[in-house]
Amino acid sequence: MKLKGLRWYIILLIGLATVINYIDRSAINIMWPYIYHEFGIADIDSKSTLALITTFFMLAYALGQTFTGKLMDSIGTRLGMAVSIAGWSISIALHALARSLFSFNIFRFFLGFFEAGNWPGATKSNAEWFPAKERAIAQGIFGAGASLGSVVSAPVIALLFIAFGWKATFLLIGGLGLIWVIPWLVVNKANPDKHPWITKEEKEHILSCEVASPDAALNAPVLTWSELLKIRSTWGIILGRFFIDPVWWLFVTWLPTFLKEQFLFDIKQIGAFTWVPYLFAAIGSLSGGFYSSRLVKNGVEPEKARKSAVTVGCVLMLGALLAILFYLSSLKEQPMLAMCLIGITLFGFQFLIGNLQTLPSDYFNGKNVGTVAGMGGTAAVVGTLFTTWAVPVITRTSYVSFFVLAAVLVPVTWLSVKFMSSKKLN
Repeated sequence: MKLKGLRWYIILLIGLATVINYIDRSAINIMWPYIYHEFGIADIDSKSTLALITTFFMLAYALGQTFTGKLMDSIGTRLGMAVSIAGWSISIALHALARSLFSFNIFRFFLGFFEAGNWPGATKSNAEWFPAKERAIAQGIFGAGASLGSVVSAPVIALLFIAFGWKATFLLIGGLGLIWVIPWLVVNKANPDKHPWITKEEKEHILSCEVASPDAALNAPVLTWSELLKIRSTWGIILGRFFIDPVWWLFVTWLPTFLKEQFLFDIKQIGAFTWVPYLFAAIGSLSGGFYSSRLVKNGVEPEKARKSAVTVGCVLMLGALLAILFYLSSLKEQPMLAMCLIGITLFGFQFLIGNLQTLPSDYFNGKNVGTVAGMGGTAAVVGTLFTTWAVPVITRTSYVSFFVLAAVLVPVTWLSVKFMSSKKLN
């Protein structure tokens, strides 16, 4: 049997895994403002407790990014992705058994560790299945999965919570990932050079590009972490992720709490409004991929095309965040305007992040791609931890400092990526 366009089935499955990833991780942020009393948490401590829960998740996520990056390079993306999603699906289902904040945090830790594998796994899979001119589109589809997951998570979690309660909600969403493993193992039988279903034309298309060549990947030296840290391009990726990812997580973690505190929303209203910014983000993810891929097809070097997309995304983000700060006092009476401005911020983030995540496969070959992608992911989590700890302190009286923090991080990100090396190293 031959299957035309096999690479697109692979990336669509990865995109679906990312949707499930975001449904699972977003569940606690959506339900927390309405369940913290069941754990004996006082109103005044609700945000600091959510920050603690998020810290357990993010610490594990940081470890998981690096170690699952190595895992993908060691056992391959087929098995690596299956282990990752099965692990996080079991972990999210176990949340239903939590009887104390301690047990909740333990389950959250395992969720973060296994969910981290989705990112280096997707980056490495895209390097295997797509030539450079299509790689940003593939990464855009994958990134759109994150946004789409956030779009559907709010109404889905709200409906399940209202109908069945928080424990059954965790059990039900845990089953999604276990079901996903079946088609993944069936469709993704091998890499494109050995897959029995791939057509001759598609195989030649994928392997025609020099950077996608199996010989180049095979002959690329496998560098240690210390060797990679001596390379300027590695640091550009690490610093770029360190500064920009916290902006995304500021909204993923705190948007439901922001809406409850600033607009007095109940969970039905949060389900009705929260999806709007993430719809913007999904469109931004696809747009960023098409933008840089169009530049590559027009003869621009891949890494320069990615950097151009990063610049566009940063401009959009900074403009929207400054507008929010300017109009913040009046946005309480205009929740939809607030959602649209936050949406433009997340549009810009997703426009650039897929391109930033693609840079490891532009600069590196072979078994270094997943490792560098994982290092960047770990840096992203470390940066996010600092902002997570800061939010309960800086939002005690207002959210002005919240948006100032987000705005400051954007130009710093641009500077980090702008001065990366533009020379492919191996």
